[in-house]
Amino acid sequence: MTGSKSKYFIAGIIPYIIWGTMSIPLRNIKGFPPQEILYYRIFVSILMVWAIILFFRKDALKNDLLFLQSLSANKKIRLLLLTILSAFLITGNWFTYIYAVNSVSLKAAAFAYMVCPLITALCGFIILREQLTKAKVVAIILAFISILLLATGSLHEVLWAILIASFYAIYVIVLKVIKDLDKFNFLGVQLILSGLMMLPMYLFSSNPFPTETFFWSHIFLIAVVFTIIPLFLNSYALLGMPSSALGILIYLNPIVAFTVAFFYFKEEIDLHQLFAYLLLLLSIFIFNAQLIRSVIYKKA
Repeated sequence: MTGSKSKYFIAGIIPYIIWGTMSIPLRNIKGFPPQEILYYRIFVSILMVWAIILFFRKDALKNDLLFLQSLSANKKIRLLLLTILSAFLITGNWFTYIYAVNSVSLKAAAFAYMVCPLITALCGFIILREQLTKAKVVAIILAFISILLLATGSLHEVLWAILIASFYAIYVIVLKVIKDLDKFNFLGVQLILSGLMMLPMYLFSSNPFPTETFFWSHIFLIAVVFTIIPLFLNSYALLGMPSSALGILIYLNPIVAFTVAFFYFKEEIDLHQLFAYLLLLLSIFIFNAQLIRSVIYKKA
């Protein structure tokens, strides 16, 4: 992998490390309904992203508008449907994750991102025809074994985990299909569509408008650090990485989430769970061995 490719690899790692710590701010505002957290997360993100686009990225926006004008009617419709689908998927992922963290369990939320890479890699192979080497197949098998070791909780937690994972795995595949648009501008459009999807629920919600400084400080933190930055990096990484490789990096999320749960929230863990997480970490290195070697040798 060349030096230009290594930046995609780094951009692919950072979002999952960030998202792995997201349980901290979410648990801090646990007293608020999950849908309320999601409403304001999306609305604040829309305002911040479009302020950046309109003030600092006008040229990129003009280029995207010119590109859209050059498309045929069929391609415009296809792009519109894929964009709406991506907004629906990421909104569903956000809501189910917030609900799981605050109302199901941290383990269910972390387990979701163990199932997700398998679905992503499989969809990448079937839909996008991405090739899987023998080493990558071994890595996926190891990951699957570790998931079986960890799937000892309740059926309720497992079903929530699968639902969260499915939303995000298909979202990654859709992003891979959408090309030739500025990723930050595309994020802005996604957020607007997410906001429109949530607006009817927000308008009919009977909850009073929150005025607590503590709540809003966490919403702005979640909007910037846990939404705008990682989503942009995630989209950017897909420009230079196959979705299967990015999908396997999702395993960093539960590993970080597990570390947070164990050291920060003081949740208990037994020996077989620790072994399963270490097996997950090994699968990441095996799956991305060629990429990691290329980055190390290039820097050397």
